[in-house]
Amino acid sequence: MSRRSHIVKNIISIIILIVAITITIKIYNKYNYNDFDKSVTEIGKTNFTRDSEEKYSKMDSYKIENIDYTDAIFSQTISVIPNRPYKVTCKVKVKDVKNLNNTKNGGAHISINGTTERSKTITGTSNWQDLTFYFNSKNRTEVNLGFRLGGYAEKSKGTAWFSDFQVEVGTENTNSKWKMVCFIFPNIDVNVNVNGKMEHVKLQMSNNDIMTVKDNISRYSTSISQICKNKMSIEYEIYTISDPIKTLSYDDESGYYVSADDVYEYINTYVEQNNYDHIYVAFRMADKQKGNDILVNDWVGLGGMDYLGIGFSNIRMPDDENNYVYQYNYLFNTFPEEVFLHEFLHTLERNSKEYGYEIPELHDYKKYGYSENNIDGLKKWYTDYMNCNISYEGKKIGLPEEIYTYKPANKENFIYSIKLDTFSEPKNIIEAIGKLSTRVRKLLFSHASKE
Repeated sequence: MSRRSHIVKNIISIIILIVAITITIKIYNKYNYNDFDKSVTEIGKTNFTRDSEEKYSKMDSYKIENIDYTDAIFSQTISVIPNRPYKVTCKVKVKDVKNLNNTKNGGAHISINGTTERSKTITGTSNWQDLTFYFNSKNRTEVNLGFRLGGYAEKSKGTAWFSDFQVEVGTENTNSKWKMVCFIFPNIDVNVNVNGKMEHVKLQMSNNDIMTVKDNISRYSTSISQICKNKMSIEYEIYTISDPIKTLSYDDESGYYVSADDVYEYINTYVEQNNYDHIYVAFRMADKQKGNDILVNDWVGLGGMDYLGIGFSNIRMPDDENNYVYQYNYLFNTFPEEVFLHEFLHTLERNSKEYGYEIPELHDYKKYGYSENNIDGLKKWYTDYMNCNISYEGKKIGLPEEIYTYKPANKENFIYSIKLDTFSEPKNIIEAIGKLSTRVRKLLFSHASKE
């Protein structure tokens, strides 16, 4: 073989190799999810690809296409520092995204896989927009962070593109002042299912009802500091929303109640513009004087819920106008603001458990020798509960003092923040080949370990 033929052969081999590498890289780029794990609730309903045509920046976007209603997510486990606020942002674009049950729980969003912690959800059709998710690591050292089309309790169809991921760790806020808000909804106008029959319920709070709520929040802002012996304090805002609540949520234990989903469209603008640490929603849900008590269940308040990571509580007006549970009277009721405190304590109870503390159940006061007083309710129990002063088996138990500084993460935690090099993309072909070979080795090692 002549030297010239040998050179031509080598050139052809190099060209073939370059073409092969280029094709491999192109295929890799289309289906490379950059160390993200992909999962769906139903096989065959979702396509995960990288999109080089529909993208926000230079990097190919991450595309989830749900051809039918399902829940799809790509996620990656990242290390976190315990008890730190984190902020996750990305760009997202959606097309024809719809939810099976038409709730706000589903759509394109950021979430911590395996939990209900999530950002707001995006549905419909819209161009590229910012999406932000705040969370506190609590007692965790790692979280499985995901970008999702669907929901923890919802299924979605349509297409979503995600791009430009960024993770930041913020600074802790050790301030024990909580910013609270109460949204008063004087009107409800709902259709509900009662024993298989649809009933229309339309109710309205009186002006006296609204004043009663405002008076009790004012009392509550003072009494909570006294009860916890100044371990925390609150400031508050009140908004009266004239639009009627049009849907109610339901579960077998509580019956009908107002969930975050039921009032999202009315309050979200307020919540996004402010850094609230706790949310109350006050409303009337029955009126026996008007012959309407089909929605009544045995509670005046409901807590332990959350609104995108913020504690969320129901305050229900009594169904009987002769009920003075919220009326101050030095002979009969000196603690009418009790329900506000009780429902907030459910949030502190929940937070304590999620931070890894062992604490007594809020409703177990009888177990520890406490009883309800006709004049001031369970004030003695709340006082000892909030000050870790419940005597039990030779110890003092209750809420840990530091729980009063463990508030929801919000934008104030990120005035000074550190951007983390998480979800970084290969910057050139060599890095892409290196990342591909690393991914293949991990898969082979994982397969070998299972065998």
